[in-house]
Order: sequence, then structure tokens, then C-alpha cells
Amino acid sequence: MPGNLDLKTLRDLIQKGEIDTVLVAFPDMQGRLMGKRVTGHYFADHVEEDGIHACAYLLTVDVDMEPLPGFRLASWNTGYQDFRAVPDLTTLRHIPWLEKTAMILCDLVTEEGEPVEESPRRILRRQVERARAKGFLPMMASELEFYLFKDSFDSARQKGYHDLVPFGSYLEDYHIFQTTKEEPVIRAIRNGMEGAGIPVEFSKGEWGAGQEEINLRYAEALEMADRHVIYKNGVKEIAYLQGHAVTFMAKYDMKHAGSSFHLHASLWDPGEKRNLFVQRGTHPGSELFQQFLAGQLALAREFSLWYAPYVNSYKRYQATSFAPTRIAWGVDNRTCGFRVCGHGNALRVENRMPGADANPYLAFAATIAAGLYGIEQKLSLPPMFEGNAYESSSIPQVPRTLREAIAEFEKSKVAREAFGDNVVEHYLHAARLEQEAYDRAVTCWELMRNFERI
Repeated sequence: MPGNLDLKTLRDLIQKGEIDTVLVAFPDMQGRLMGKRVTGHYFADHVEEDGIHACAYLLTVDVDMEPLPGFRLASWNTGYQDFRAVPDLTTLRHIPWLEKTAMILCDLVTEEGEPVEESPRRILRRQVERARAKGFLPMMASELEFYLFKDSFDSARQKGYHDLVPFGSYLEDYHIFQTTKEEPVIRAIRNGMEGAGIPVEFSKGEWGAGQEEINLRYAEALEMADRHVIYKNGVKEIAYLQGHAVTFMAKYDMKHAGSSFHLHASLWDPGEKRNLFVQRGTHPGSELFQQFLAGQLALAREFSLWYAPYVNSYKRYQATSFAPTRIAWGVDNRTCGFRVCGHGNALRVENRMPGADANPYLAFAATIAAGLYGIEQKLSLPPMFEGNAYESSSIPQVPRTLREAIAEFEKSKVAREAFGDNVVEHYLHAARLEQEAYDRAVTCWELMRNFERI
């Protein structure tokens, strides 16, 4: 069982008073956890079978929770009806950093019991089902980076998120001494995740002052996406409980390295015994591997909206910053958008395009859909890039702006075939409204540059 609790154990813990609260949650469009805190006894008596109701506007709001107009799924015209969140019992787990608390994730259905196709968990489920129907089990891993600050979330807001004090004062990639200073928070995160049934491999300092990376053990795609969102939410909660702030923005400050979500993918046999990317005598991998990677390259621009969903996401793509600017592949080459790494069953494709702000369900769904496209079309893999991809002008450019990514997603026939018109239009509409909100904003940069001098 992926989670670390079963229903019988949970009921026993509730009866003993060791669990009194169950977080019943689901991911929204941004990949945040939404839901309700349910008393333990009420969960056992009612919610474990019936689920909870929530307003369908939760899949039509922006990051400020503003209900946005023009969505087919829910609007003032539909009356902002409810949908139902149905618990997935395989996700039941203890949350050790919150007192006497368990968590369960849900799938969303209409009042008539039909899946809400626009929900991120459903979008990923459909792509996993497509892959399984072909005999492939998609396995994924997330390398997620963030910045840790000495400021609290409250003091950071009071400062307008300016002049924050990161835990480090110098680049700390792989530093042991500097990360010792941060260890009270990072150790709590590592141990908390392990206690929640989210296996951790290691933590390390990253290529920024106060920047951290904690690597989670790879898993089947849906389980990995679940772990990713619980981890991301848990990092914030644990930091908050110790009086500190963190950010998963793709680029919180142009002076500092961006925060990535390096997405590792491979296809396995249904029994999870063999990585199908591996074939003796071939380099770098099997024909299936080459077609899968060719699909990633072919659709990287069209699917970039699900790797980089915000205006800020595109400010991370800077040359010589370890964030990609070119859509190329190389073996263990960190200047390329796609890096082939690992040996034997560890052979995998690392997509370096997603930022830490991406929704993992959508990013994983895009990865599977692109890979299946490459396999179905028997695409040929372009030549491996060698050298510094930042300096090459002969290979495709990663989209430079959200506006460019919207245009690519809008014209993508593959996206509509893989995800359906309703899903594509739902996320296009959200992205257009995000772009419009930015276009209306007056930024600090504009004030500093223009207030006095024009």
C-alpha cells in the first residue's frame, strides 16, 4: 500500500484517541491541497465511504482564490455548484508534524458520479491508463528545489517579500557546513516525510544562498504526484511551525538561481520488475526509450504551459543558470533541456524544463502523453547534443514567455487528442486570465525605473 495507514489501523487509532483529525484533500489547478479537516469519528462514520462536498469553483480560481469568469465547469451561471471529493483509500497516511492528524487524498466527481475531467488527478489518471493499456507502467521522480528564509511567512508578507534573509549568505551547493545551519528545519522535513510514508533519499544545499533540495524516492506516476503535493505542502507547514518561510517560486529574485522541478521518467513492465528503457547492446537505451525521448522533444514547446504555468516561470530560463534555454538532449549534460542519466534499471529521462511552481499531476500527464506520442508515431530520436547547449542557435528555444506557451498549447492537436478539448480549453482559459492579470499590474521594477526619470 503506497500510504502508510490502512482503514482498520486508522479506525483503531481514532478509537484510542491517537488520531482526532483527518485532512480530506485534493489538488487544485495550481497543485495546492484543498479540502476540509474532518473529525476522526465523523470520517470513520461517514466520510470514508461518502466523501465530502466542496464548491466546484475550486477548479476555477486563481492563486488569490478569486472566482474567475468564463469557465464551462463552474461559474455564476451554473450557480457554483458542488462536486464530491471521494477518498482514495490507498493514499491514507499519518501526518506526523501535525498533532493527531491523518490525511487522505480524493478524486473529484459530479453529483451524478461522473469524473470531473478537468481535475488534475483525473487528468493524470487518464494518461496512466493509456500507458497501462499498452503494457507500460510510468515511473516518475521529482527533484524539487526551494528557498528557506530566516523570516517567518508573516514577517515576509509585512516586508512585501522584499529584503528577505535567506538561511545562507553564499552558494551552498553540496556544502555540509552551511546545510548544518539549516538542519533543524531540513531534518524535520526529512523525518516528517518518512513518517508520512513518503520515502526520502537525501537532502543537500543547492546552487543558491539558502536554496535546498530534498529528493524523494521514485514511484508510480500517480503515487509520485501525490507524494509531491503532500511534500510541498508539508515543507511549508514544517517551516511555518518553526517560524520560517519558504518559497517554491520558479524565480523569486533575479540575483539568485531559480528553483526547478527536475522530472525523471521511465517506463516499466506492469510488474515493476524491469525498466523497459534498458536493452543490452544499445546506447543510450532501447528503441522504446528513443521513441519516448523523441516524443518529449517534439512536444516540449506545445506542452510547456504544464511545465511552466505562470509569468514568473519563464524568468527562470536563463543561460548558464542550470535552467534550460534549448530543447535538446544529451547524456549527463545539464545544459540541455532533457538529460539522460542512470544505468541499468535506473536509466531515465530527466526533463529540466519544469519549475518548482509546476503542478506535478499536469507535468506528469504531459510527460506520459508526449512519450506515448513518440512511441505511437515511432519518432526518430534526433542526434545527441554534445557541448554547451546555451551557446547553440541551431536547436529549438524553450518558450520565453507565458504568452508564447499559451499560443503553443492552443494550437497543439496532440494535446487535444490526449487530454480532450474541454481540459485543454479549461487550462488555456486559466492561463489567459493569468497573463491578463499580469498585463494589468504595475510592478516594482516599473516604479523604480520610471517614477522619477520619465
